[in-house]
Amino acid sequence: MNRKLYIHELITINGHNRARYMHHMTANWCPVGRRERHMNCFGVWATVGSTGAWPQVVNLWELNGWKGLAANFEHELVGHGAQDPSLAEWWSVASELRSGGFDRIVAPERWSPTIDELTKAGTKGAVYAHEIVRAPIGGARAFLDALAETGRPAVEDLGLQCVGAFRVMMATDSEAIVIWAIPDLDTWATFERAWDRGALAQWRHRLIALGTDVQRTLMVDAPLSPMRIGRQPAVEDRLPLSEIGP
Repeated sequence: MNRKLYIHELITINGHNRARYMHHMTANWCPVGRRERHMNCFGVWATVGSTGAWPQVVNLWELNGWKGLAANFEHELVGHGAQDPSLAEWWSVASELRSGGFDRIVAPERWSPTIDELTKAGTKGAVYAHEIVRAPIGGARAFLDALAETGRPAVEDLGLQCVGAFRVMMATDSEAIVIWAIPDLDTWATFERAWDRGALAQWRHRLIALGTDVQRTLMVDAPLSPMRIGRQPAVEDRLPLSEIGP
């Protein structure tokens, strides 16, 4: 049973800095986050621009429940600018690479795996489908129940794997986040074709009946994202940002 809590981030990148930003997050931030805040990196991904906003990065951080999130904020909010002063240099570099973002606090479904479970199992995708699901107020619970009952089995029969299913907190129970690992682009194409008259037609009708709006974006792992390398990024992975291409 997954009792973690997560910070889900959509980050807007400045210019050609996406590769540098992803390295800055994974190699430069992750070791600090684990040491000081008991925060694991679940994933860092680059979105495929043709399927959504660009240039954009998705970050997902795993914490030990609400107490872990509160402890994280105790680190975060101690500086004059509501930023951890020990990370002043890190923030300065990050601000040159990104122009802003939008965060959500999300809680996993009980069956949704932790990042340790995924890396121990060797789970990974060549690409990932990232879904932001908007439901009528109070409808996120019904969507997630339907996902477990109908959607997940139907999608996984096509070769995908649900690596994350989350309810968005601090809101009116009207949003969810779902992430699917996809082994190759041919499987992704089959998955997308199946929505109209194929294997996912029943699931699509169920989503419409629930009044849900699904916005799906394709994305790929950062080079040091945990599911790609099978572990958490470490200090030894650090490279000068000047050596990281755009």
